[in-house]
Amino acid sequence: MRQASIKRDTLETKVDCKLDLDGTGKSTIDTGVGFFNHMLTLLAFHSGMDLDMHADGDLDVCDHHTIEDCGIVLGQAVAQALGNKKGIERYGSFNCPMDETLCNVSLDFSGRPYLVYHCELKRDQVGTMACEMVEEFLRAFAFNCGLTLHVNVYYGTNDHHKIEAIFKALGHALKQAVQVTGSGINSSKGILEC
Repeated sequence: MRQASIKRDTLETKVDCKLDLDGTGKSTIDTGVGFFNHMLTLLAFHSGMDLDMHADGDLDVCDHHTIEDCGIVLGQAVAQALGNKKGIERYGSFNCPMDETLCNVSLDFSGRPYLVYHCELKRDQVGTMACEMVEEFLRAFAFNCGLTLHVNVYYGTNDHHKIEAIFKALGHALKQAVQVTGSGINSSKGILEC
């Protein structure tokens, strides 16, 4: 059972996350940030994982703490659900076209967290979500589940489409990488950690 349950409680946020990597893509998301809710719903659907994510944050300040902490908690939950990563494919890559936009997400559950992020966004926010928080969420997620993550939006003009393509591509790449295709650790070192 590749499931996890993580809670994070600080003076800035309270985040509760439950996930099942072998689910059907259903989700219940409530972070207080509508567009971010939509992105997490897409991530769950396209990854095939079941995800319950609830956050109560200091949105009167801004959305930074809430979104970053959701990334931290989701990363920790994925790491917990994967355990020692025995048998997983490890790598995933997906090109997602979204109307005029084309995005690639490539990733490796190497245990060496890293983020490469190439996406130019023109708007300050989409809905009530600050566009700068896309990169912050991805960094928090990658660093808390030991993921090497490369995000490249090749082109596009609509920021909504660019962000949506990122989350859809991330979902598909995760689905590839976490599937069990073997019986051992997919590394010549024999481990997938730093």
